[in-house]
Amino acid sequence: MKKVSMIVAAGIMLSAFSASVLAGSAADSAMVSDPFVRAVPPGQKNSASFMKIMNHSGKDQAVVGAESPVAEVVELHTHTMVDGMMRMRQVEKIDLPAGETVVLQPGGLHVMLIGLKQDLMPGKDVDVTLKFDDGSTKQITAPIKKIQMKMMKGGMDHMKHKDMKH
Repeated sequence: MKKVSMIVAAGIMLSAFSASVLAGSAADSAMVSDPFVRAVPPGQKNSASFMKIMNHSGKDQAVVGAESPVAEVVELHTHTMVDGMMRMRQVEKIDLPAGETVVLQPGGLHVMLIGLKQDLMPGKDVDVTLKFDDGSTKQITAPIKKIQMKMMKGGMDHMKHKDMKH
């Protein structure tokens, strides 16, 4: 009977271990698609990286940081409307709800590249490492693309251009 109990206990431990291995890290269960970095004119000191991140796990996760060899500082950012003006601000994390895709895009969530160490010209690639809340990391290679910001709804009225002194 004691042998049977030990075999059952070993089986339970093996099952628990297998389940934890199969669950994997946040980096393992996050699928990144369509990554790119915004091309900027030579001498420009900041840019941003955008992508889609699909959380394939059954557990909520988060990106809590990032790094890239092309920038002195890399931060997670978002845009918000404050007093009729679009403002960028740093965020602590980007939540990745279980089973959902989060889109990092111009005018929304993004990875900010601050203090560029090199020019970002279209046709080249940038390595970006995402850091997850469980300590895991995922390196992606993002092509540099030239993008145009879309005009905000209502044109430039939100900028109160008519009130500017020229």
